[in-house]
Amino acid sequence: MENSKCLQPAELVEEAIVRREGVLLANGAFCAETGQFTGRSPKDKYFVRSASFDVQSEQHQWLSEASFQHLFEKVKNHLRKTGSFQFDAVVNQHPEYAVPIRFYTEFAWHNLFVQSLFQTGNSADTPKYTVYGAPTLKALPEEDGTRTSTFIVLNPGRGIILIGGTEYAGELKKSIFTLMHHDLARRGVLPMHCSASVGEGGDVALFFGLSGTGKTTLSADPARFLIGDDEHGWAPEGVFNMENGCYAKCIHLSEEREPDIYRAIRFGAVLENVGYDSRRNPQYDDDSKTENTRAAYPLKNVANAAAVSRGGHPKAIVFLSADATGVLPAVARLRPEDAHRHYMLGYTSKLAGTERGVTAPEPTFSACFGAPFLTDRPSVYADMLMQRVRQYNVPVYLLNTGWVGGGIGRVGRMPLAWTRTLVEKIIRGELEGVPTRRDEALFLDIPTDIPGFPEEYLYPERGFPSPEDYEASRDALAKSFSEELQAHAVADKVLYLRA
Repeated sequence: MENSKCLQPAELVEEAIVRREGVLLANGAFCAETGQFTGRSPKDKYFVRSASFDVQSEQHQWLSEASFQHLFEKVKNHLRKTGSFQFDAVVNQHPEYAVPIRFYTEFAWHNLFVQSLFQTGNSADTPKYTVYGAPTLKALPEEDGTRTSTFIVLNPGRGIILIGGTEYAGELKKSIFTLMHHDLARRGVLPMHCSASVGEGGDVALFFGLSGTGKTTLSADPARFLIGDDEHGWAPEGVFNMENGCYAKCIHLSEEREPDIYRAIRFGAVLENVGYDSRRNPQYDDDSKTENTRAAYPLKNVANAAAVSRGGHPKAIVFLSADATGVLPAVARLRPEDAHRHYMLGYTSKLAGTERGVTAPEPTFSACFGAPFLTDRPSVYADMLMQRVRQYNVPVYLLNTGWVGGGIGRVGRMPLAWTRTLVEKIIRGELEGVPTRRDEALFLDIPTDIPGFPEEYLYPERGFPSPEDYEASRDALAKSFSEELQAHAVADKVLYLRA
């Protein structure tokens, strides 16, 4: 579009500094603040119906085509006045499923952000999807049909995404991820909110979980190769990364605990809402702006990134839950029917700052560990996953990366070193034959003993003040599981009858 510049990362950094959008830090990363919004705004996300996108889903908010067109004209006029930066990219690191996309961003640093996360495409290609980012444009609800001045509007039929009223860069990447749930599923590929790593022998492991549960940390394993940290597809040929970079939470990041992530944050990387000292050194323990501080960096910055961002079918699947109740054990094996239930639940504790208004951990359910990004009913994706789990006989485990045995406020968070130990054992198949005890209400087979592993993390009831306290917490969690699954069943029945 008019006044749009196509610039390289170094040029974008120069532009962003001149425009006072942020600062260059001592480690070479560009650091920006996102203002009022330091997390996603899922309540301000809308879809537009069309002949090719008329899905039956209770979770969507809809914007009329007329309101969309009116807002689209406002966005284009706004970017003509402010000028914009263009980046032509490709999503999906698999030649058969690659999709050309285009970004127009008002901020130079937003363009640097998407360049750090997506593979560079060909500007001569016609984009299938185009994203218009206008953070300083605020919608007028009474005029534009929105809830607030913030808007994320996806029109899959026309291949257009409009984002405004928020400077949080995560909306740019997640809008593409959302559309991939529609695009890939129609082509028989399962879109997944997970990280992936691969060993020297080609053994792929997937880690599903919401923000802050450990997807990025656990997939950044010095002994393995990183395929990707957040968004993947599972095709008939195997797993592939949708992106070409990582978007990691970096609160309390240290070189000692997470060396690969720490060292990847250098030139070409973007930091959001991270504090820094007088010598421009990042201060990763600084949560004065938000707990949801972020780092975006290209895969080429990761020392142990896989040479090709794809692999075969997974040998192990891990569901991650940062459980704040303390009821879930550190690890449990999931039978196929259990895995289906837990995938539909997507249970964790929502962590501070990931979404607006969340200031402390709170229990939450997010179907498929990514409900805000689903375009169809959760059961559609859960059924796709389980078909693959059964076809390739993939073991599925649940790891509690939260507060095992007593809950938040009583115990500290599960030590990362022990979680890594469990991951290693799962990938090596060492937990396949261990004896287990059944928790029918929570759909878990819990190991009774793992050699060399602390027993208290397998018996969370021992960490509560009394057996009664544990039973009350467990019963409450089991009841919430049952109610959530029942709600999904009812919604599926209603939508089936409507169809």
